[in-house]
Amino acid sequence: MKIKAWIGALRLRTLPLSLSGIIVGSALAFTFGGWDLRIFTLAISTTILFQVLSNLANDLGDAQKGTDNERRIGPERAVQSGVISQHQMKIAVIIVAILSFASALFLIHFSTPYLTESMIWTYVGLALLSIAAAILYTIGKSAYGYYGFGDIMVFFFFGLLSVFGVYFLFGLNWNLILVYPAISIGCWSTAVLNLNNMRDIENDGASGKKTLAVQLGRNGAKIYHLSLVIIGFITWIISAGIHSGTSGNWIFVISALPPILFYPHIIRIIKIKEPQQYDAELKKVALITFFSSLLFSICLFTV
Repeated sequence: MKIKAWIGALRLRTLPLSLSGIIVGSALAFTFGGWDLRIFTLAISTTILFQVLSNLANDLGDAQKGTDNERRIGPERAVQSGVISQHQMKIAVIIVAILSFASALFLIHFSTPYLTESMIWTYVGLALLSIAAAILYTIGKSAYGYYGFGDIMVFFFFGLLSVFGVYFLFGLNWNLILVYPAISIGCWSTAVLNLNNMRDIENDGASGKKTLAVQLGRNGAKIYHLSLVIIGFITWIISAGIHSGTSGNWIFVISALPPILFYPHIIRIIKIKEPQQYDAELKKVALITFFSSLLFSICLFTV
């Protein structure tokens, strides 16, 4: 029973979404002549550990604040269920935080041939910032997730930092072409968070968790969600079009196929009236984002 609770606390279904930016950023680096399997592997492990840390800390923080209660619509959390105590979860958070920082240090170590000293220290700072962001989303008196800043952080960490961060680890210079897929992945990842918040809008509001969805209200959150999906779709199509044009290969059209599934998703979101109905859409957006990123990366590796 406890093993099952720990596996549930890891929330493995969130991992593919967190890997999307790393996969795309690495594939773009490969396209422009930068590649190191050690860097790619360690970037994957570091990202997974950061996401697991965020999931465990979120489980703990919401339990401490009473947000995870009998009124919550989503899956029952580990601490909420009572199978795992708050003390045990605190220890798990500390262990995963240490492991994630160690993985980040190994990643930076193998990237040092491609980095200046100032960049090395910048990446150490970003690793510490990532750990802090994962923990402070719901833990502490000033948990930023309770004040509507979660969306900004998800866009930054899942989109911009994932794509840009791993790309520069391979020793490459800035390229404007990075911006479009980074915006897409950032928007779609934020859309997943917004779906989660729309699902829990009533309980979050009653518990004092002022997510952006709570602040915008039901209709405002829907408009915001549709904007995220559409902006992400437009920048994704632009990115695929640029690579098709520059490479002279229309294989990149394949990467534009999964986002087409956003059309029925949008129709579904417009029609939803009950918060619990958003839960089924979470996985759809996450998987569309992951498979779009995977196909796009495969195209980059094969052209």
